[in-house]
Amino acid sequence: MTDPSPEDRSDAARAALTALLAVARRLEVARRLERTADDPLLAAVTRTAAVVLEAQAASIAVHDPVADQLVFVAAAGPSAGDVVGLRIDAAAGIAGYAFATGQPLAVADVATDPRFDRTVAEATGYVPRSLLATPLIDDQGTVGVLEILDRRDGTFSLRDLDIAGTLAREATIVVRRGRLERDAAGLLHGALIEVATLAEAHASLDGAAIEEVVSAVTTRLDDDADDPTWRLADRLARLVATDPDRIELAIDWLDALLRRPPTGRR
Repeated sequence: MTDPSPEDRSDAARAALTALLAVARRLEVARRLERTADDPLLAAVTRTAAVVLEAQAASIAVHDPVADQLVFVAAAGPSAGDVVGLRIDAAAGIAGYAFATGQPLAVADVATDPRFDRTVAEATGYVPRSLLATPLIDDQGTVGVLEILDRRDGTFSLRDLDIAGTLAREATIVVRRGRLERDAAGLLHGALIEVATLAEAHASLDGAAIEEVVSAVTTRLDDDADDPTWRLADRLARLVATDPDRIELAIDWLDALLRRPPTGRR
C-alpha cells in the first residue's frame, strides 16, 4: 500500500476533526440531559441511608456486566468494614436475589433465610442479623443493589423500604451517569477508528460520510445501544446543523409533549 498523499492526509485530518466535533456535540447534549453526578454521590446515598434508617451499615453494589458480578463501590455506617471493592456473583445472597428479581425485600432474621450467603457477609467483616435490600432499577433495567444492615432500634418496616427505594432511585441516576461517561470514551475511540479506515480506503469524506461514521459508532454502544438518552441526544445534535425553522418546530413539539400528563395519569 502506498503512503497517503498530503491531500489525503489533509482530508483525513479534517474528517477526524469533523467526526470528533459531531461526537462531542452528542456528548454535550447527553450530558445536559443527564443529571450531573459522580461517585462521591453514591457514598452520600449510603451515608444518608445509614443515618436516616439508624442502621449499622449501608452499601451500594453495582453490576459489572462483563464479569456478571456485583461490585461494592460505596459503604457507610459504624459496621461498614472493608466492603468497598468486594466482588460477588451477581446471583449471590440476598443482594443477588434483589438484583436478579428487581424486587426490594426486608429480612428480619437472615439466619433463617435460605437466600442469605454467610460467606459473603464474613468477607465484609460483619455478619448482620437483619437486612434490607432494594435494587437500583429504572426503565432500562437493574444496575445494582442498595443494602442496609441491622436497624439499631428493631426490624425494617414497609416505610423503611419506601425510604430505601427513594435513595436507590437517586443512586441509579448516578450509576447511569457513570456509564454514559464510559460510553463517551468508546464513542470517541470508535469515531477515530472509522475515520482512519475511510482515509486508508481513500473513501469520500464529505459531511454525509462523517455523519454515517458517527451514527454507526453511536449505535454500537456495548451495553446501552437502545438507551433513549443516546437516541434523543443524537436527534437533538442533528438539529444543530439544520435550519432555525425546524429547530423551533422541534421545541414546540417538545413543549407540547412536556405538557402531557405522565403515562397512566388522566
